[in-house]
Amino acid sequence: MFKHYSKLLEKKVNSKTIYEGIVNFKVDTVRLINGTVSKREYMQHPGASAVLAVEKDKVLFVEQYRYPVKKVMLEIPAGKLKPRQTPLSCAKAELKEETGYTAKNIKKILTFNTSAAFADENLHIFYASGLKAGKRCLDADEFVNVKWLSLPRVFKMIKKGEITDSKTLIALLFYKAFLSK
Repeated sequence: MFKHYSKLLEKKVNSKTIYEGIVNFKVDTVRLINGTVSKREYMQHPGASAVLAVEKDKVLFVEQYRYPVKKVMLEIPAGKLKPRQTPLSCAKAELKEETGYTAKNIKKILTFNTSAAFADENLHIFYASGLKAGKRCLDADEFVNVKWLSLPRVFKMIKKGEITDSKTLIALLFYKAFLSK
């Protein structure tokens, strides 16, 4: 039989910021439930929003090089929250900036923790429809291709391991499980 812990909370004893930037890296000392202390290293992240845009059984993607994994990734449009920005305004801004599209209808479908073991990031996913094409406004350091792919092709790509971005997988599988007809 496994032991059941009724109180799993850890209490912060002290905290040290080891890097400050767009994201911060922290090392906290915590007191565990058995009274001993341990270290917790993690990234503080402002949060992000992503947009799953579907029109006529096609999904809107951006394709971009991701340096940490050293490959070109196929993803739904997304970006970090700016200070005091709401997840909805971030989603609308990122959709416009990266793809040029605006959405007549946009609603939040879920929020998830991207990597709870080492980051505090919450990622908000929005579903968009009624899209209207417009001009993109990419950041100076952003180089992004825009692609429309059919839903059947997208799910074949997921099955073959060709789409590996977590927010994109979560959004598409949520869509398939709960939003598709």
